[in-house]
Amino acid sequence: MKRRSYPGRWSAKFIVMLLLGFSVASLVVMQGHYSLVMKPSAETSPPPVQKPKIAFLFIARNRLPLDMVWDAFFQGEKEGRFSIYVHSRPGFLFNKATTQSAYFYGRQVNNSIQVDWGEASMIQAERILLRNALKDSFNKRFVFLSDSCIPLYNCSYTYDYIMSTSTSFIDSFADTKEGRYNPKMYPVIPVHNWRKGSQWAVLIKKHALIMVNDDTVFPEFQKHCRRRSLPEFWRDHPLPSDASKEHNCIPDEHYLQTLIAQNGLEEEITRRTLTHTSWDLSSSKDRERRGWHPVTYKLSDTTPMLIKSIKNIDNVYYETEYRREWCRNKEKPSPCFLFARKFTRPAVYRLLNMSALVN
Repeated sequence: MKRRSYPGRWSAKFIVMLLLGFSVASLVVMQGHYSLVMKPSAETSPPPVQKPKIAFLFIARNRLPLDMVWDAFFQGEKEGRFSIYVHSRPGFLFNKATTQSAYFYGRQVNNSIQVDWGEASMIQAERILLRNALKDSFNKRFVFLSDSCIPLYNCSYTYDYIMSTSTSFIDSFADTKEGRYNPKMYPVIPVHNWRKGSQWAVLIKKHALIMVNDDTVFPEFQKHCRRRSLPEFWRDHPLPSDASKEHNCIPDEHYLQTLIAQNGLEEEITRRTLTHTSWDLSSSKDRERRGWHPVTYKLSDTTPMLIKSIKNIDNVYYETEYRREWCRNKEKPSPCFLFARKFTRPAVYRLLNMSALVN
């Protein structure tokens, strides 16, 4: 017997299979489209992770006379790893007319003050620089520099040296000379916390915050720490009754070191500076004033051999503590200094022409 055919039944099956195939094809197309949307292309790859930055904090009278060497220094590094702040006299602007380096355009802080040598205003200027630099959360190290400082190495080496340690670099030693510590500071600042050292420090963020938020030690320095009145300044200040009995307390040589000791944080610092200074102990006829100012390197003084001799220094000796600080970086012996002062503009031009810097 022949089987009967059912055309309607096969038509229904065909329609169902056709619809099923269409659905599967649609899913395949949609999946492919979804994959293209979700898969990041080379053009839309995530931005690189922001690295921690070093904030270079310059204290200047007006211009930065050595801006050309710093321009060469910063050109050797990506801008994402450093930031620049300058404290100059109020109203001074860094633009094309006042600096040769575009790195300094508009980098002056807008709340600067008049700074006088040997006065607490120097500390105020440092605190102003830190407050401005701390607004950038990526700034993790803070380097104080004068307008006569030069870099001894390129930016990449400097960055790695500073960022490789978790400590601040603060020159700090016990000051045993009479006449610096003012007993009127006691009991707020006891004499056993009194320290001396270079103001040219490199701070970690924790110590930078302590310095800007300090409302205990700094007021005592404002009231009781002043340099001795000198004859050349008597016309601008009241004549002292007996200048020999004045305390010759120079705030910027004592404040930061004493602040760290006062807060019990000396274990968190490397007790040396990264900025080389040569002190002239014989230029003044007045024995009390010998060594008050560092040697200034002029054109005739400055040679590649001078720079090499500074770079070769690998230890610092502190007489008052009978302590020799051997310089190390990444657990290995290293040069002690990354910067040096005081250099004149002609001297730096000579060094650049000799290719003796930023190498």
